[in-house]
Amino acid sequence: MQALPAYQKWFEPAAVALALAGVALYAFTGTYLFLAVPFVALFIVLMLLNWKLAYWVLLFTIPLSTHLEFFNATLSTTVPDEPMMWLYLLLFVLLLASRPRDLLPEWWWRNPLTLILALQYLWLIVAVIFTEQPLVSVKFLMAKTWFLVSFLMFPILVFREKKDFRTAFWLLLIPMVLTMLIIIFRHMQWGFNFRKVKKAISPIYYNHVEYSTVISMFFPVLCMALPLTKGKPLWIRLSVLGLILFFLPAIYLTYARAAMVAIVFAAGIGVAIRLRLVNWVMPVFYGVIALLVVYLARNNHYIDLRPNYERTYMHGNFASHMAATFRGQDMSSMERLYRWIAAVRMSEERPWTGVGPNAFYNYYKPYAVSSFRTYVSRNPERSTTHNYFLYMLVEQGWPAMILYGILIVAVFARAQRIYHRFKDPFYRYCTLGIAMMFAAGFINNFFSELLETHKVGALFYISIALLIVLDRKSKEQEAEQGRAERTSLA
Repeated sequence: MQALPAYQKWFEPAAVALALAGVALYAFTGTYLFLAVPFVALFIVLMLLNWKLAYWVLLFTIPLSTHLEFFNATLSTTVPDEPMMWLYLLLFVLLLASRPRDLLPEWWWRNPLTLILALQYLWLIVAVIFTEQPLVSVKFLMAKTWFLVSFLMFPILVFREKKDFRTAFWLLLIPMVLTMLIIIFRHMQWGFNFRKVKKAISPIYYNHVEYSTVISMFFPVLCMALPLTKGKPLWIRLSVLGLILFFLPAIYLTYARAAMVAIVFAAGIGVAIRLRLVNWVMPVFYGVIALLVVYLARNNHYIDLRPNYERTYMHGNFASHMAATFRGQDMSSMERLYRWIAAVRMSEERPWTGVGPNAFYNYYKPYAVSSFRTYVSRNPERSTTHNYFLYMLVEQGWPAMILYGILIVAVFARAQRIYHRFKDPFYRYCTLGIAMMFAAGFINNFFSELLETHKVGALFYISIALLIVLDRKSKEQEAEQGRAERTSLA
C-alpha cells in the first residue's frame, strides 16, 4: 500500500535533513543517541513509500525493543517500537484527513468487539477528566491512543490475505526466538538460578513476568501452526515441532507461575471453542471469583490469609517458591493480596471514575492492611495492583472494569462463532491460535497489569484486531458458499 503522494514532496527532503542534523548533532555533542536520528529518518521515508512494509518492520521490532534509562528518565518509552507507534499515529491522522469516510470500513465499526473497545476508550477519557493526577493520566491516554491506532486499527488495513498472516507469524517468531536464545544462554551461565532470571532477561524485557507473558501468549499460536505445515517439506514440520519443544522449557525457566497456568487455560479455551462450550467458561470463571470474594469479605475472613512477616520472603529456588505459595509464605503472592485489599478499599471512595489512569501508586498505601505487609511493600519499582480487573476498578472505576469483563466474554464468544463458520482449515487454525493467545494473555493479566506494556499490549490488541478481520472473512466465505450452493441447485 502506498502512502500519501501529496506529502512526499516536502516530507522526504525533511527526513533527509533530519538525518543529516542527527549526524551533525552527534559530531558536535558526542551523544550517541543522536545517531538514531538517521534511522528514524529512513523509517519515515519507508512509511511514505510503502507504509505496509514499514508496518512489518514495526512488528519485527516488538520482541527486540527495550527500555533505555535515558528514555525512561525523560520520555518513559521503549525503543524502537514506541517511537514507530508515534509515527503511525501521525500517519493515521494524515490518512484520516485525506479520506475520512473510507479509511476504516463500516464492517469494522459495526463489529461488537470494536464497539466495546470504543466504549472503553471513551470511558478512559472520562476517567482522565476526573483524575487526581492529570499529567500522568494524560500521558497514559496518549500511550493508549497510539497503541490502539497501531495494533487495533492498522491491522484492519494490513491483513488482507493468507500471506499477511504468515508474514506476521514469522516476523514475530524470529526475533522472539532470538531474544529467548540470548536470555537462556545468559541464564545458563548462572546455572539457571531462580533468583538470577531477572538479570538474565534485562534489558530486553522489563521483568521476568513480561518475558513469560510474551512467550506464553505466542506458544499457542506456534502450536496451531504445526497442523498447517501438513504437506510442507519435512524440515519445515520438524522446525516448527522443534520450536514448540524449545518453548516449553523456556517458559518453565521463566519461573512464572501465571505463565504456566496461562498455557493450561489457553488449551482449555481451544478445546471449549471446538466443542462449542466456550460461552460457559467466563461466566463460570466470574461466578467462582465472585463467590470467593463474597466469602472472604463476609466477617472479614480475608484476615485469616495474612502472612507471617518474618517467614514470608523470596525463596531461593522454584520448588521452594511453589511450596511456599501453597503454604501462604510466598512473598509475591502475599504482596498481591496486600495490593488487592488496598485496591478494593480505595474503590469505595471513587467507584465511578477511580483515582485516574496511572495514579494507583500515589494513593494506595493508606488503604492497605498492615498485617499483609511484606518485605517488598515499599514498592520502589512503583508497580500497581497485580490484577487487571482491580487495576481498571481502582483507576477508572466500575464501568471500566465491567467493560473489560464484557470484552473477555465477547472475544471468546466471537472466536467460537468465527471458528465454526470457517470451512478453510488455514483460517480455522488461525482463529483458534489467536483466541488461545488472547486467553493466555487474559490469565497472565489476571495476576498483573501488563496490557500497558508495549510487547504484551501489542499482542493483546493485535489478537482482537485479527479476530475482527477473520470475522469479516468468515462471513464473506459463508456468503460465497451459500451462493454456490444455490447456483448448483438451480
